Amino acid sequence: MVIETKIKKIRPDGPGKVTGALKYLTDLSFPGTLYGKILRSTEPHAEIQSISVDKARQLPGVRAIVTYKDVPGLNGFGLIFPDQPVLCEDRVRYVGDAIAAVAADTIEIADEALQLIQVVYKKLPIIGEPEEALHPDAPKLHPDGNLLHRAYYSKGDVEEGFQSCSHIVEETYELPRQMHAYMETEGGVIVPEADGKLTVYVGTQHGFKDRYQLSRILNMNESDIRIVSSPMGGSFGGKDELNIQPYGALLALATNCPVKIHQTRRESVRAGLKRHPMKITMKTGVDDTGRILSHKVKILADTGAYATLGPAVLDFAVEHAPGPYVIPNIEIEGLSVFTNNGVAGEFRGFGGNQVTFALEGQIDRLAEKLKMDPIQFRDKNLRQVDSPGPLGQKIAPTRGARDVLEAIKGRLVENTNNKSQLSDQWKVTGTGVAISIHGGGLGVGRIDPAGGRLSFTKEGKIEAAFGFEECGQGLLAVIETLVMEEFNCKEDDIRIVVGDTDSVPISGSSTASRATSMVWNSIQRMKESFRGEILERASRVTGLPVNELTMGPNGIWFIESSLCITYAELAEKTINNPLLKIETSFNFPVSPDAVVDGSHFLYAFSSVLARVEVDLLTGKVKVLDLDQAIAAGPVVSLLGYQGQIEGGGIMALGYSLMEEAKMENGAYVNDNFDTYLIPTIQDVPFAMNVEAIEKLQEGDIYGPRGVGEIGTIAVAPAIVKAIHDATGCWVNKLPVSREFLLEQLSRRGEKRWI
Repeated sequence: MVIETKIKKIRPDGPGKVTGALKYLTDLSFPGTLYGKILRSTEPHAEIQSISVDKARQLPGVRAIVTYKDVPGLNGFGLIFPDQPVLCEDRVRYVGDAIAAVAADTIEIADEALQLIQVVYKKLPIIGEPEEALHPDAPKLHPDGNLLHRAYYSKGDVEEGFQSCSHIVEETYELPRQMHAYMETEGGVIVPEADGKLTVYVGTQHGFKDRYQLSRILNMNESDIRIVSSPMGGSFGGKDELNIQPYGALLALATNCPVKIHQTRRESVRAGLKRHPMKITMKTGVDDTGRILSHKVKILADTGAYATLGPAVLDFAVEHAPGPYVIPNIEIEGLSVFTNNGVAGEFRGFGGNQVTFALEGQIDRLAEKLKMDPIQFRDKNLRQVDSPGPLGQKIAPTRGARDVLEAIKGRLVENTNNKSQLSDQWKVTGTGVAISIHGGGLGVGRIDPAGGRLSFTKEGKIEAAFGFEECGQGLLAVIETLVMEEFNCKEDDIRIVVGDTDSVPISGSSTASRATSMVWNSIQRMKESFRGEILERASRVTGLPVNELTMGPNGIWFIESSLCITYAELAEKTINNPLLKIETSFNFPVSPDAVVDGSHFLYAFSSVLARVEVDLLTGKVKVLDLDQAIAAGPVVSLLGYQGQIEGGGIMALGYSLMEEAKMENGAYVNDNFDTYLIPTIQDVPFAMNVEAIEKLQEGDIYGPRGVGEIGTIAVAPAIVKAIHDATGCWVNKLPVSREFLLEQLSRRGEKRWI
């Protein structure tokens, strides 16, 4: 149930953020701070014949310049494979590749120094399309070739299944590269400490993983590197990989001064991660009754120049290709290939957005062929409570898929009854529905640690420490709400510690919709021991029986009727006792029988109802309504929950209608927000209803699932179906092109505007 009495109206970090008082890591400065800049390749693919930094070194105010020769350890980084050079030695593979870094007294001097560094290139052939990468004669971008990863799953016999089908739909869907578009670009300050250690104040979603990677690059002990990773001004997956940290660290060690690097938007666009572009071909067949019999899928993903999380994204897409449907015959093959395009990596939805767009497109096209209501068709093929997961693995029993479908069906009836008539004869409206399934956690076969710590400090605070990061998702509100609920305390009784590797236990990454779930599970594991220890100490101090004491606002209460001792008093009177500290460590739950790497055990579900208006004169699409029903277990922070779903929905609206980080000849066509359009308040639908379905199956011990990603997944197919409902035009490529719509309308003889 919703925690009505504990809902926070204001996030702990809310006032500081909206007033500008909060210091982000890119706002920090230290005495003697220098400013860093990174020289990146101007060529998408070339041999480096020479690098000369002599002229740049002579520029007054330049304190240090580093190249590959100055990397003391491993000259490579990457969350899965360290295949991306920190500083390139003999070859560049995309326009974001780093060649040198400069530290100077001012940003202006650092910029001028970059212009003086001379790099001689010998251009090499460019692989601009993923199909080209697979050609036998294509240049090899890496020693093992251009195929980064292949993922495969099958069951039954798809070809035999198609023989029994009365209707078959085959379509290829094209999904674009998308920018994360976080408000705060990559940056921070790296500080060399007097004791020889290094403190890295840079936003990331996995401080401990950054620490590990930097230790290899710098040839330092991990214990000598401290990562302070919160707060940051947005990430959405884009800061899960190293970005400016290696360069700031090398320059800080070279100068023995703090070095600040904060990328401009253009620098961020060139070097930052993007959503994986994919081409997905699906062939899906049904019998006369509407039962899906066979489903064949081919996914081709462009991971760009380096691996980062490309294999995991592909695995996730393959896993979610069957969606929440029961299909007896399946064959799915996914290929992720290297190109000379910008690096694609982790992005909110993690491959689920792309494959769900294709799958739900198939479902709607088949429903049309069957002349069957799309919701009825989905219902007929939907998984049951105890059905296996998408890849046949055992998962936590859940009715989530049916719950969200039924909820959105109710919204559809209400929306239809309330539909207003348009006064403009050149505009038409339509409605579309889509559903999705989304696995939480990193999945089977991957190290996925979790845990946390509860302490009672010498100041009398209940300290909750977790190795997660606050990247804008509202984690602090989640922790605060859960601690208040479990211990019946107030905000002032709590101290929250996140985002500092020197101060928190390892809890795993702030990714994969896992943080809220793991905080909840950690507190469940620690709460009884912590409460018992607190009350035992209070009993010894007050002389009252422990079974007549309870934790409450400001301190310990006697049978909930009167305050016996404040937390501050208890701390003062037990100052000589050992620090009260309870820790837990465990792994994110995974399927006991899954054999495919990355497959999941806990799933959330969503359904989306989109209503659009299409201008027949211009092809412009405006989203009028965007309602979602989410089945993700109990709500912890209601406003945070709603914010995640609404925010994710608007991000997906941009993905559907306007955003494409297009590349031509290995260069970004749109390198800033003056040409790369993202939704503004003018594009936000007036109505965005979010329905939280909180019930879990009896015996489900896993608590709330995360909702950081699920609100983005099914939006695009719902919008595209609404466009079809309004115009009769099917769209198989995002973002939806006005020109494409007008061309399709013209072909269909829609000339009412002539």
